[in-house]
Amino acid sequence: MRTTATVLMGAVLLAGGLTACSSGNATSPAPATTADTPVPGTPVAEPAASADQPAAITYNTQRVPVGAQLATSATVANSRTAVTLTVTGLPPKTAYGAHVHTKVCGAKPADAGPHYQNEKDPVSPSVDPKYASPDNEIWLDFTTDDKGSATSSATVDWQFRKGDANAIVLHATHTHTEPGKAGTAGDRLACLTHTF
Repeated sequence: MRTTATVLMGAVLLAGGLTACSSGNATSPAPATTADTPVPGTPVAEPAASADQPAAITYNTQRVPVGAQLATSATVANSRTAVTLTVTGLPPKTAYGAHVHTKVCGAKPADAGPHYQNEKDPVSPSVDPKYASPDNEIWLDFTTDDKGSATSSATVDWQFRKGDANAIVLHATHTHTEPGKAGTAGDRLACLTHTF
């Protein structure tokens, strides 16, 4: 009976996956599709000594303690992308910046690369508000509640290029918007590998 239930569940999941991957026809609008489902929080760990890194890494255990949890999800509907970040186990009533970055998390904070940009700034690092903005990047700044939890969401009028957005990085401050500092948010405190 258990084998039958497992096989049936696998068939349901496969059918659901095939339905989500199929494209809509030209005569009706495409339904909202989930790029991925919300996942339980991924526990944060310190960087590994080997090349294989945890999915969630802390670079500052005071601001992002080992065992804190990070989760993200993204949905696409009508050519718009919505990204949500949920955090638990962080210091209470503390401000953080958070952005989608281009590379997966690594042992060093810089390994996640720059912010993902819909229109890439030809100058690096990008601090021009034309490119480093919440309309051209995914900004998920938040302040934790009195229990150290928070949820932040951002919606943009574009979709990620496949393979170009692979992590969310938590930063030390909310994101700056002024010319010469636009998009900056202080030190990289933690990273969650997630392919969007």
